[in-house]
Amino acid sequence: MAERIPFLDLRPDAALARELEEAAARVIASGRYVLGAEVEAFEHEIARFLGVAHAVGVSSGTDALIVSLMALGIGAGDEVIVPAFGFVATPEAVVRVGATPVFVDIEPTSFHLDPARAATAIGPRTRAIVAVHLFGRCVELGPIEAMAAARGVAIVEDAAQAIGARSGGRHAGGLGRIAAFSFFPTKTLGALGDGGLVTTNDASLAARARSLRVHGATSRDDFAEIGGNFRLDELQAALLRVKLRRLPAVLEARRAIARAYAEALAGAPLELPRLSADDTYNPYVVRAAGDRDALRDRLAGAGVETAVYYARSLTEQPALAAWRAPMPEADRAARSVVALPVRAEAIEAVARAMG
Repeated sequence: MAERIPFLDLRPDAALARELEEAAARVIASGRYVLGAEVEAFEHEIARFLGVAHAVGVSSGTDALIVSLMALGIGAGDEVIVPAFGFVATPEAVVRVGATPVFVDIEPTSFHLDPARAATAIGPRTRAIVAVHLFGRCVELGPIEAMAAARGVAIVEDAAQAIGARSGGRHAGGLGRIAAFSFFPTKTLGALGDGGLVTTNDASLAARARSLRVHGATSRDDFAEIGGNFRLDELQAALLRVKLRRLPAVLEARRAIARAYAEALAGAPLELPRLSADDTYNPYVVRAAGDRDALRDRLAGAGVETAVYYARSLTEQPALAAWRAPMPEADRAARSVVALPVRAEAIEAVARAMG
């Protein structure tokens, strides 16, 4: 039997584990566990890494989306354009703030929102377009920016999978009006629990996001609006500070694995993602040319564990049945995508199985 290669192994190496333990001990000794010096330092460090003016630590990637929409004043009666393929948190956040998601089909090669279809979906109630940087690749925002500016519509980046991805020399998180990141453990920059981030170059939006994460507080005793408990805790911030220092090397390793996959799988019956020094391959997703389940079984027989991101288009999800509509490209993607392990030891095994 082939040695099993897991899709993910989130355990840190010995050196990283020691650094994480030291950071955790520092937090424990401080006696300050929510919104303290670690969160403040992390916000400054990651804002510098991303090249943005403001970073606001929050409790999860989903909450980062909710806070972003709330900071823009989006709510009941508003419409928000979202892609029909991706994780449920994107339209869920729209619904959670009381707005209506308007689903748009995707482009077949990038899996991103189709700008031409988005243009036809904009209506008088449209307040925002959520550009989801899916699979570690930035949405090409040029066409979307033009139509959004013409209609007075905000671009919200869902950068949950795109920490470190770039477009036109700028990082995801600084391309739209406001952006949301996730630090779920499976992300390229993952916490040892949950966490998220809101980024923006707009000082007023940043100030509102900071207020919203603490129940709409403007001071200890004054609450200007209804917000939520969206705080990033000190422990996760301290751990993320450690991992942020390693992020450039992690990103380069992921790009090297993508290049190696491209070489090893040239000619295989798979549609591979583009090679780009701007992409981060979180996750590394291919399309099966034929039966996706047969491909996964074949790889499993070679000891390679795979995953599917995502097995249903969003308008096929039961929770979103109220907005069900034909989305042929999103449905086709859901039937054909397979995520391979972003692990050097998987490359040869995958290539043998596909040979």
